[in-house]
Amino acid sequence: MTDNSFYYSKNPDVESKPITWNFSLLGNNLTFTSDNGVFSKHTVDYGSRVLVKNIKYDIIPAGRLLDMGTGYGPIGISIAKAFPKREIDMVDVNELALDLAKKNANDNQVNNVHIFESDIYEAVKDTYAAIFTNPPVRAGKKVVDGMISGAVDHLIAKGTLTVVLQKKQGAPSAKKLMTQLFGNCTILKRDKGYYILQSIKES
Repeated sequence: MTDNSFYYSKNPDVESKPITWNFSLLGNNLTFTSDNGVFSKHTVDYGSRVLVKNIKYDIIPAGRLLDMGTGYGPIGISIAKAFPKREIDMVDVNELALDLAKKNANDNQVNNVHIFESDIYEAVKDTYAAIFTNPPVRAGKKVVDGMISGAVDHLIAKGTLTVVLQKKQGAPSAKKLMTQLFGNCTILKRDKGYYILQSIKES
C-alpha cells in the first residue's frame, strides 16, 4: 500500500516526512512542501500540469474560482500566482494536505486564496466563475462524479468546469456525465492518456 492510498481521507494515518522542492507552473518558479499522505508527494503530477496549462482562462467570466480537491495546492497556487487579481478558493477533505496548501501559499507569497476543509461541496457556499479539479480517482466513482455533478449548483452563468482524468480511469464516462449535466463537454486536450474536459454552464 502506497502513501497515496490515504490521500483522500480526512486524517491520513502516516508518518510525517515532509520534503520541499521547486517546480515551474504557468511561468512561475514555485516552491512546494509535501508529505506522506498526500497525492503525488515528490512532484506535481502530470495530470495537474496538463490541466493548468490547458484551462481556457480567457473565457472565464468575472468572479471567484474554485480548486476542488486541492491537495497540497499546486493547481490553485499556480493559478493564483499567475492571476493575482483573481480570488481562488481551495478545498480538500484531507487536513494534512490543507495544512501544506496553506504553507505553500504563504511560501509562494500568494495572498489571493482561501483554503478550507470541505468534503466535496459540503462546506462550499459560494458560486464561481470557474471550477477546476483533478479528482481523486482512488476515492471511487461516487466521489469523482460528485465533484463533477456538484459543480452545476456552484457555477455562475457562463462559468466553466475543467476536469482532468485519464482515459483508463474514466474520462469517457466523465465526458458523458458532463454532457448530460451541462448540455456540452469539450475535450480541450489529450496528452499521454490524460483528457482535459471542459463544460460551460449556459445559464
